Amino acid sequence: MCEIVKRCSPVDTMPPQVHHGELREHAGKSSGTLGIAERLCAVYRYRAMVFADLDLSRRLERAEGQACLEFAESRHRLYPESGAAWMECAGANVVFDGVDSPITQTFGLGLFEPLGPASLDKIERFFQDRGAVVAHEVSPLAGIATLDLLCAQGYRPIELSSVMHRPVDPPDASENSAITVRVAATEESALWAAVSARGWAHDNPDLRGFLEEFGGIAFARRQSVHFIAELEGQPGAAGALSLHDGVALFGGAATVPEMRRRGLQAALLEARMRYAFERGYPLAMMVTEAGSQSQRNAERKGFRIAYTRTKWRL
Repeated sequence: MCEIVKRCSPVDTMPPQVHHGELREHAGKSSGTLGIAERLCAVYRYRAMVFADLDLSRRLERAEGQACLEFAESRHRLYPESGAAWMECAGANVVFDGVDSPITQTFGLGLFEPLGPASLDKIERFFQDRGAVVAHEVSPLAGIATLDLLCAQGYRPIELSSVMHRPVDPPDASENSAITVRVAATEESALWAAVSARGWAHDNPDLRGFLEEFGGIAFARRQSVHFIAELEGQPGAAGALSLHDGVALFGGAATVPEMRRRGLQAALLEARMRYAFERGYPLAMMVTEAGSQSQRNAERKGFRIAYTRTKWRL
């Protein structure tokens, strides 16, 4: 272990941009599992350099924006008549997944390039030409100029989210032998979507059909991995992990009502954390409603708030 730390320690004297570049290149090439030394080095470097700054916000927003873009790509592939479309403008991911889809919005606005009236107008026309409301998820690191332009154009804030992060650590082995978590096979798309929909639709049963279709589309994303947790051999919870540029985005996990408070959620988190760690992804990400029980649960699991993000609607 000491030798591993010695091999990693030069990170403290290297330029920050080199650290980030090494990690991105390392994680981007990691299609399989890595050796323990490589994995620990990735986590060590993350701990040595992470700050809640513009660079971190760019990485987090790009990871979620890419996951949403891949969702629209998946819908277009499965349902070509849907009209799902996407583009990049002023450095932001601009995604149309349908008029009523929560995926229809932008990510990264004002983070990668200055936002000017012409670019904002182009984005607005992209949505309006498709009959959709114009919405943007905006990091506070986008700066005052971006927020001032949105206000001047008549946008209103409608939602607050906590964007959270933590290092990807190797979790301890589960003590509950009745619970198993596995990566869902390609042919288990319908099973994963059904379990996820049952968990999410408990309080809104009328949405179950919509959520099953939504889950099937999510399952078909190219850079996401989907997990099923079983209790005594019975599927009871489903969760997703989206991987991009060294960031492991933990998507919402859902448990069917009759199996709640049995440890399935914790097991899903541990399995996804282990999967990301074994493939050299040093940074875990999660997004919750600001101040919610989900945020508190994430904080108990070691996530901390990078910033509070605002969703703006025209």
